[in-house]
Amino acid sequence: MTGPAVRGADGDLLPWLRPLGRTGLTVSAVTAGGSPLGSMPGLYGHEVSTAQGTDTVTAVLRSEIRTIDTSNGYSDGESERRIGAAIAAFGGLPADMTVITKVDARGRDYSGDRVRASVDESRARLGLDHLPLVHLHDPEFHDFDELTAPGGAVDALVGLKESGAVGAIGLAGGRVQEIARYLALGVFDALLVHNRWTLLDRSASDLLARAEERGLGLINAAVYGGGMLAAPTVAPGATYGYRPAPPEILDAVERMRAVCARHGTDLATAALQHSLRDPRFATTVVGMSRPSRVASTLAAASATVPEALWDELEALLPPRHVWLDAPFD
Repeated sequence: MTGPAVRGADGDLLPWLRPLGRTGLTVSAVTAGGSPLGSMPGLYGHEVSTAQGTDTVTAVLRSEIRTIDTSNGYSDGESERRIGAAIAAFGGLPADMTVITKVDARGRDYSGDRVRASVDESRARLGLDHLPLVHLHDPEFHDFDELTAPGGAVDALVGLKESGAVGAIGLAGGRVQEIARYLALGVFDALLVHNRWTLLDRSASDLLARAEERGLGLINAAVYGGGMLAAPTVAPGATYGYRPAPPEILDAVERMRAVCARHGTDLATAALQHSLRDPRFATTVVGMSRPSRVASTLAAASATVPEALWDELEALLPPRHVWLDAPFD
């Protein structure tokens, strides 16, 4: 299936379907993100009904988007349930479609047994016998020594891969210094970063370089910074990456919005294309919770953006001290 015309930093067309590092998987340049699908009003500010969630997945299945990302813990499994229901109603998962999920702790329990249970739960909710890629999700919120101990979470995930119960295994998290410790274990096939490679933040620069050197498939998520770069205006109390946005971030957003308008585009389109034009990323995850979001995202992915825009936006990158994480020493 061909998709929208996506151009790289050199102006050349990039393939819509791409290999995901050494995983053996093929993904589309845009992945439908399932985080808002299960309804998390506390995080996203709005409810998502069951019908709206499943209708959104159905729209994805009918589109050029060939990859869906979700997690065991999104809305206590509701995201996976809705994806599974939509797949079943669709008549099954299309052969060229890839569903990626993540293992999650249950409260403070991130044991090996919990990882195995998480995979079983995800398979049941999604209605899939085999999970082609499973990430270790948000390990930075737990004790590194416990998760990496013999028989712990990492061991369990590796064992699931070695047994064939899952395909490739990945690492998905936030704080780059903590994620780097897990990356150094050398057992993961893919890396997902969020909020840390955007128009406003480059915290993941060193982490991405290390992962690329190891041949991992790279996935970029939350390119709108939790919504700030997609909103038409900056609301009072605005957050970036789920934290209160400092004045330097707020100022940069306003300046970037003006630059985009002068070049005949909008900030949300630029935020998406900033990731899509980076050849290191096999795919960019965009959260979706309504069917119309599918078409609008595909349109933004292929919109014509003047090349001169990028240098102007780069000059407005906020200083390093306001990024979510300081770069490595």
